[in-house]
Amino acid sequence: MTVSTASDTATVQSPPPADSRERVSQWMKQIQDEICAGLEKLDGAKTFVEDAWERPEGGGGRTRVIREGNVFEQGGVNFSEVWGQNLPPSILSQRPEAAGNGFYATGTSMVLHPRNPYVPTVHLNYRYFEAGPVWWFGGGADLTPYYPFAEDAAHFHKTLKEACDRHHSEYYPVFKRWCDEYFHLTHRNEARGIGGIFFDYQGGEGLLYRGQETESEAATYSDRMGAPESRDWEGLFSFIQDCGKSFLPSYGPIVERRNSIEYGDRERNFQLYRRGRYVEFNLVYDRGTIFGLQTKGRTESILMSLPPLVRWEYGYQPLAGTPEAELYETFLKPQDWSNWTDPQSQV
Repeated sequence: MTVSTASDTATVQSPPPADSRERVSQWMKQIQDEICAGLEKLDGAKTFVEDAWERPEGGGGRTRVIREGNVFEQGGVNFSEVWGQNLPPSILSQRPEAAGNGFYATGTSMVLHPRNPYVPTVHLNYRYFEAGPVWWFGGGADLTPYYPFAEDAAHFHKTLKEACDRHHSEYYPVFKRWCDEYFHLTHRNEARGIGGIFFDYQGGEGLLYRGQETESEAATYSDRMGAPESRDWEGLFSFIQDCGKSFLPSYGPIVERRNSIEYGDRERNFQLYRRGRYVEFNLVYDRGTIFGLQTKGRTESILMSLPPLVRWEYGYQPLAGTPEAELYETFLKPQDWSNWTDPQSQV
């Protein structure tokens, strides 16, 4: 593996507006409110309970959790903003030019664990970071189904692609490939789910792909297209706002289609087994988890993403010809979901 830093292709950034922190913070809280309201309507039984907190080193947030609902066994939607003087190693390794500056970071993150195994788990995170003259946006959304439905995967991806295409025709092709790369459990050589979009270190300069794998599909595609025209702070802020607003339309119809499907012990046990992969990824690889722990964030909020119940089974192999096997054979491998069409529509 060849490793490069995100600054290798960087050029001089245009400065953010003077009120950048206030504007992004306000929007992060607004999208948290909108998503929570939409999810409560989807669930129809329970509401989010808010736990406001402060960080002694600077900052705080609002953790909102829903439990034992009609749809959601457990889920959380977090807002946080933190600041300090000492940049964590996870940031310095990627953006060494930020060294010696204080930092400011804000974001909204969400993970939902439905009870019905036919309803997929979903994750969202959008964030903003400043350190002296350096700033960037990051984030994305991805879907983790337990039982495979191609129309659900296609709907999720197409909705995200529409949001991306409104801002740049190459956002989705790069960020979809980056998502497939990022949400991958290297120790199992297995994807976490069917992906979505993922991006980081978007400061308006250089190549779109700012990851570490110089020979991955995302890196190769991004290198081939070259650096896009310089993008300013306002344009990138508008982009993540559109991405955030696309969440409920991307996920809500899937919940409505699947939550009434009957299931038994087999489906529930498989769901709990697959949740184990979620735990493994979040504790070993997830950047948000690592950043939160390194900056002495609020542990309860950082680990909110973990499911309430999970199981591991030694040497599990799905039976051939089953939906569980189809998940492994097709859905846990990168697919061109945004161009999928229903075979029935071709008849």
